[in-house]
Amino acid sequence: MTDTRLWDRAAIVRTPGSDTPRAEVVALAPGLPDVQDLFTFMRDAELRFDTVKLRIEERTVTTRGEHLVAMDIVVRHPGWARVTTSEPHLGTAGNYETWVSNGELVRTYSAPHRLGTERPVRHTVRGLRDNDLPGFSRVYEPLTPLPMETLPDTFIHPAGYCQNVLSTGRCWVSGTDEVAGREAIVVDCDHPRAIEVSADRPDFHIRVAVDRADGVILRLIETIAGEVTRHAEATVYDPGARIQDGSFDFEFPPGATMLY
Repeated sequence: MTDTRLWDRAAIVRTPGSDTPRAEVVALAPGLPDVQDLFTFMRDAELRFDTVKLRIEERTVTTRGEHLVAMDIVVRHPGWARVTTSEPHLGTAGNYETWVSNGELVRTYSAPHRLGTERPVRHTVRGLRDNDLPGFSRVYEPLTPLPMETLPDTFIHPAGYCQNVLSTGRCWVSGTDEVAGREAIVVDCDHPRAIEVSADRPDFHIRVAVDRADGVILRLIETIAGEVTRHAEATVYDPGARIQDGSFDFEFPPGATMLY
């Protein structure tokens, strides 16, 4: 078991004199890495591809039973991204929410409510690149932003999740698996503290499967007292995918209400 509380390297490493980021670790060595080396590898996940298609299916369990949500993500660096969220059991007509960005503007639309927004991309806090700041005071600056605090953001930009969630618990590399046809490294974490209050209990456990080639998270499972409460898994992961023209085009449908 490894204590990862000292891993505070979520801030991306930039070449001196250049604003262009590149992966610090090109590839993992054969065998199983230690947790800190794996977290450093994961931090640079999105820098290992120019385009990607990803589908995540998330199952959560509540008192009302199991709930399934699907998220389809398309990314083209730098800046272009689209995330479409739906509930498959409800069908496709009018049952989706979309988030589209060209790196400058973000458009969102909720089909069930016919509500839309259009706003500039949110900039990060200035001054956080100062090397004199401690690691935990610095943040990951994505090459292509995704909706914040969502599974697509966590899977493709795992640096903050490693530093702010997994590193607050007791982590260890427990083996390997296969997810979406890819070899994955499995990491277990007992009782992370930076979570929702409802799960801040000693029997809360997280298990993630990390793509060995790219460092993207491919599966995330949360359990309480051994019972699965959340299971999110990539059913499609296609780095280097061909992105069709128009994939990031979006026009608000007639009758949409614009909030801002």
